[in-house]
Amino acid sequence: MHLTVSIEDIENSQDKTLDCKFEDTIEGITSKGPVKADLKIKSLGDFIEITGTVSCTLVLECDLCLKEFDYALNFEIDETYAKYALMDDYGQETELKEGQFITDLNGEDKIDIYDLLYQSVILNIPNKKVCGINCNGDKFLKEENLSDPRMDVFKNIQIDRK
Repeated sequence: MHLTVSIEDIENSQDKTLDCKFEDTIEGITSKGPVKADLKIKSLGDFIEITGTVSCTLVLECDLCLKEFDYALNFEIDETYAKYALMDDYGQETELKEGQFITDLNGEDKIDIYDLLYQSVILNIPNKKVCGINCNGDKFLKEENLSDPRMDVFKNIQIDRK
């Protein structure tokens, strides 16, 4: 399911503002239950601003022990889109200030909310995924009974230190 919002619908709405609710799964993201988003889409002349909250429970794999765990995700979205090309010299995104970008729609008449949510969730997944503060991943990975045939090639490596 791809959710798009027409710029014409935003311009014709009361106060040039639309409320958008999303509650569904997103392809490529493993979650327990739906990804929920409550967004406000507002026209600011040549720009469109999308603000709101996103929440879901992701199923991640621990980087230490390799077990799956639930990770609650709850964050704010604050995105700005330019309706028309900003400047050809700057490419697709122009940085305004730290952490905030303007995405150039290049005259497109719709904004892909589904893609915005996908990218936002992916960017909010932590770099180091650990199931808990007491994870004993080192013990798990060093156990003799843990065998992965792909790792057999490393069993007989000898390092020559000259």
